[in-house]
Amino acid sequence: MTHPGSSDHGDLVAGNTAFAIDLYQQLRMQEGNLFFSPYSISTALAMTYAGARGETEAQMAQALHFELSQDTLHPAFAALQGQLDAVQAGGDVQLNVANALWPHVDYPFLDAYLDLVKVYYGVSLTTLDYGDPEPARQQINAWAEEQTCGKIKDLIPTGILNRLTRLVLTNAIYFKGNWASQFDEAWTDTAPFTVQPGQQVAVPLMMQKLTCGYGEFPQLQVLELPYVGEALSMLVLLPRQVDGLASLEAQLTPGALAQWTARLRQSEVLVYLPRFKVEAAFRLDDALKSLGMVDAFDMELANFAGMDGTDMLSISAVLHKAFVEVNEEGTEAAAATAVLMTFGVPLPAPVFQVDHPFLFLIRENSSGSVLFLGRVLDPTASKDLTLTEAQ
Repeated sequence: MTHPGSSDHGDLVAGNTAFAIDLYQQLRMQEGNLFFSPYSISTALAMTYAGARGETEAQMAQALHFELSQDTLHPAFAALQGQLDAVQAGGDVQLNVANALWPHVDYPFLDAYLDLVKVYYGVSLTTLDYGDPEPARQQINAWAEEQTCGKIKDLIPTGILNRLTRLVLTNAIYFKGNWASQFDEAWTDTAPFTVQPGQQVAVPLMMQKLTCGYGEFPQLQVLELPYVGEALSMLVLLPRQVDGLASLEAQLTPGALAQWTARLRQSEVLVYLPRFKVEAAFRLDDALKSLGMVDAFDMELANFAGMDGTDMLSISAVLHKAFVEVNEEGTEAAAATAVLMTFGVPLPAPVFQVDHPFLFLIRENSSGSVLFLGRVLDPTASKDLTLTEAQ
């Protein structure tokens, strides 16, 4: 499937990679293992960006590294999706990507917006009643679970949808592929893995000798393990020092990644790789704000007029869950992203009900001179006051 502007998808990939690394730099400050799908997040936010206007649009473009105009960005996403669909159609691996919009029943979204996301993102459209948020939450979560073959459950936790929710945008991605050269389970053995200097854990370490992409650099080794069909591969970046990961992470930039991958050469390599499984869940609001996407989350400043013709919508949360398992056969990975849009109700006007005694002044504003001063104890007592002597 191609669309006008599909030739721009190379620029889109470069921007998405830059966003992926920016977001990784935000998320790596958390402790423990880390795994997420930048493609899923970029896609969900691109559908949201389609309705952004003004400063909100500019901030999102900068944070997400969307260098293309609105007119060319979304066709580029469609072209990229077509490329991924072709991988799936090849039959060597499973690679499923799905997008969905879940608008509030009877909320008047613009036809132009809905048509755009249908054409370029192939969304399914299901109206929900967020006045009763729990059934809505269960339906969205069931969709995410189904699209990811049961790997992503409870994408949206309880209590986060409410009667002011007007739209949830979701993306789900599922991948399962076997190694082009599988590891023989008979060669897998328990071996030490150095978590940090002086601390080791025992892990099942897979082993095989194979010819694959390999590169050596002063501070790291890079390995490329292809999946069947060789349309997809796993890159492993291994710091030479056992405590060198933080330094490697600090060096990770789009330019560095491009340089390392460009210098890979087909080599015979003895590979030892641990079996592992990682599950992760994130609320990305703060990370995205740190990247400059501030107004989108601000009820007063957000401008998503391209969605509904008003400036009353803002993002209330961006949620992401991801799963990966690597073993002798290959890799299974899944992720889902949800962007929640809330209807911003302005603060109610204060009530000033003069129904008890009060003071009042009449003054000249530029100088502040009080020209008259008085009080009213009984508005019905309008007769002239009796002249009295001040005590």
